Amino acid sequence: MGDGDGWAACELGHTHWGRFGAAGLLAYHRDSSGQVWLLLQQRAWWGLGGGTWGMFGGALHSHEDVVTGALRETSEECTLDTTTVAVHGTSVEDHGGWSFTSIVGSLPELARVLPASRETRRAEWVRAEEVTDRNLFEPFARSWPRLRSAMQELVLVVDAANVVGARADGWWKDRAGANARLRDDLKRLDGGVQGLPSGLFPYDRCFPEVVLVVEGAARGVADEPAGGLRVVAAPGSGDDTIVDLVRQGRPGQAHLVVTADRELRARCEAAGAAVTGPRWLLERL
Repeated sequence: MGDGDGWAACELGHTHWGRFGAAGLLAYHRDSSGQVWLLLQQRAWWGLGGGTWGMFGGALHSHEDVVTGALRETSEECTLDTTTVAVHGTSVEDHGGWSFTSIVGSLPELARVLPASRETRRAEWVRAEEVTDRNLFEPFARSWPRLRSAMQELVLVVDAANVVGARADGWWKDRAGANARLRDDLKRLDGGVQGLPSGLFPYDRCFPEVVLVVEGAARGVADEPAGGLRVVAAPGSGDDTIVDLVRQGRPGQAHLVVTADRELRARCEAAGAAVTGPRWLLERL
């Protein structure tokens, strides 16, 4: 038992379950044909919204971040192994003084999932286009139009040479060292529980795969441990490597390239990526 169970009022005059807000997991799987499947919960008949369908979730405790709380609630309500969830982003429905956060994450397979508590009547994988055929839990039905476009894996591709050049930290004296410092700063973005403030994707905060592309004298940076951060040493032009990464993306991936190079920007946009400048990234580091 935590300290979050209980009712709370919001500034809109509603009463909600969860003294410190609530969060849920919208888990999905994209199969080899590109079909997107959503894992939905049918709520027990005795509870609020009994018999309706929505995402797994519930009240947050005072010590929890929203991702931890959503995964905990899901593991309490069904048999899904939540350690296999790759979290991609969050979407917040703010009522003023109380909020519900939807955590969007993908799963590598359509694992068999069963109820694990009295709160769950059934757990079922549902095709994305058939979600609205179900009798949906009213709050989920309200948020689904916003969430249906959010089943994306976000890849943040960083043009190291360009971003390093935007920081006045003496990079011109030691290019390799400046690239290593940027790599270490980027590690904080990979897997951090707070995520990266967004606005460029259908998330309030995103949890991207971060790819740092280094070139020239900085290629050796790719040989050093980088945790979950992916460091790619360009065999030739860093620009060509970045464009290739975008073009080789898997279905369901969205790329954001960080560079101020106008020619590279045009090439990346032509390949289907979004582009932002170094300042956007540096402000978030």
